[in-house]
Amino acid sequence: MYDSYKRMSEKISNQVSLYRNESGVTQEELASKVGVSRQTIIALEKGNYTPSILLALKIAAFFKMPIEELFKITYEK
Repeated sequence: MYDSYKRMSEKISNQVSLYRNESGVTQEELASKVGVSRQTIIALEKGNYTPSILLALKIAAFFKMPIEELFKITYEK
């Protein structure tokens, strides 16, 4: 089964924008709380940036939710 995944490209998708908007938090506020720039949050929300494990954990902790609810691996052929 894993062999079939090797032929697909992997991408990390996220729900950061959704939860940030639902929480009423600005990109600037989130960036400040997790120690990155607003530009990093923008790139992350657009799917142009894959966060480090540490950053993903910080964001999940900020929203008080499991990391798996915010970040998922998607496979594309």
